[in-house]
Amino acid sequence: MTYDLYIGDKAFSSWSLRGWLMLEHFGLPYRAHMVGLYDGSMAADLAALSPARTVPALLCEDGAVLFDSMAMAEELATRHPEAQLWPAEPKARALARSITAEMHAGFSALRNECPMQLFHQWVGFEPTAEVRKDLARFEVLFGHTKQIKLKGPWLFGAYSLADAFYAPFMARIAGYALPVSSDVSTYVATTLADAAFQQWRSEGIAKTYEPFPYPQPLKKTDWPTTRV
Repeated sequence: MTYDLYIGDKAFSSWSLRGWLMLEHFGLPYRAHMVGLYDGSMAADLAALSPARTVPALLCEDGAVLFDSMAMAEELATRHPEAQLWPAEPKARALARSITAEMHAGFSALRNECPMQLFHQWVGFEPTAEVRKDLARFEVLFGHTKQIKLKGPWLFGAYSLADAFYAPFMARIAGYALPVSSDVSTYVATTLADAAFQQWRSEGIAKTYEPFPYPQPLKKTDWPTTRV
């Protein structure tokens, strides 16, 4: 089965990054199609996938259309149990599903005030109290994942859907130099060094934008590589 994945601009579309990682990281066959987020063609690009109206959107060979990233995650896990998209250990799987659902539905301050961009790191960004609350909440969730003590660098040892969903969060920490603990900084570095993430970023920053989406009245420095 080969999927058709519809995604937005790679340097900015955090939801698209999640959908792409679900397929790319687990070796599921797909064809990627770019949707015009900034040139006004989005509705036309998604017309054949009704009722989808946002990215990512996934078209299955049997004609099923998935237009929500959490629905995509659960459907892919159901269709491809051999890929082990969720952790195999029951307690880890339950926590992974819970924190992924919270990422999908929550962290609104971080989303709104720190839009994902993969070109550079902003210098001197001052997070609001609401963003700091979102960061503190992730520190709590991250601590619970480490209590399970699975071997490996990811949230639950081996890479899982939880890591795909939190990758844009880690990109925001990197892009805005947000204050986090040393343990979370290590996880951010793991995300940035991941081959799939690096491929996504390199393809995203190959395109130029004028004007630049989501500008900040700040100086900028190079995108961090292995450390934040």
